[in-house]
Amino acid sequence: MSRLKGKKILVTGGAGFLGSFVLERLDGCGCAEIFAPRSSEYDLRDKDSIIKLFRQFKPEIIIHLAAVVGGIGANMANPGSYFYDNAVMGIQLIEYARVFGVEKFVATGTICAYPKYTPVPFKEEDLWVGYPEETNAPYGLAKKMMLVQSQAYRQQYGFNSIFLLPVNLYGPRDNFNPKTSHVIPALIKKCVDALNSGADKIEVWGSGEASREFLFVSDAAEAIVTAAEKYDKSDPVNIGAGFEIKIKELVSIIAKLSGFKGGIAYDSSKPDGQPRRCLDTAKAFEEFGFRARTDFEDGLRATIDWYKKNQV
Repeated sequence: MSRLKGKKILVTGGAGFLGSFVLERLDGCGCAEIFAPRSSEYDLRDKDSIIKLFRQFKPEIIIHLAAVVGGIGANMANPGSYFYDNAVMGIQLIEYARVFGVEKFVATGTICAYPKYTPVPFKEEDLWVGYPEETNAPYGLAKKMMLVQSQAYRQQYGFNSIFLLPVNLYGPRDNFNPKTSHVIPALIKKCVDALNSGADKIEVWGSGEASREFLFVSDAAEAIVTAAEKYDKSDPVNIGAGFEIKIKELVSIIAKLSGFKGGIAYDSSKPDGQPRRCLDTAKAFEEFGFRARTDFEDGLRATIDWYKKNQV
């Protein structure tokens, strides 16, 4: 029987991309009640709003997904607000979860927390061997502080908080806003929009030589809910698919699957971001049996199809 059965579960960021899939996954767990507060009703940067939320809903388990996120451009334009908003949300939510006697807190970090030149594949024990890549360091460090707080609170108060490190996510319902989107939705939008307008080429930021790892969003939701059920240790855990792909190869695959046959121009004056990203995912399987299941091209095809049907 699921440990989540009969529990009151609060999911921050439940209206977001990943959150919507986590809510769907939780629906089958027999929870007593699931609450996904909207930021318009409860500002998680404000402690009084958090206290009001906890008093009204009385959560037993919290899955914290809410974040202010974006691609390289958005991170470079908003380093201060990305640091403050993400740090203050995490710090206050964990503190008041402890104060209100919440049974378990599931914190989701980010692969951006890893040092810029982490040996590949990234192992959890390498989280502190250097400084993160500069373009998204404020965001990565803000999320990483939840790990420090989780471990400190477990040591001092016996508070059950876990910390997960998801890799870059993609899938249907992703953010396709060119000002804030990550690489896969940004490339899909460029290819599909070029097809629609008859453009003969698209432009891609960077050299194309950087590598990334991507996890389909429904796989990520499965990992998070499974960890909420089964994992109760203070050590951080990578959540990924366990492979890396160069941006140039990614562009070629997305162009092929979307039907775009035009040229591709790389703007090397724009930053590549971290040179390589690929996680060691052994711990997630060892600790709670998670392994990604979605084939990468199948996931890309589903994401492209969703965008074609839902583009504005």
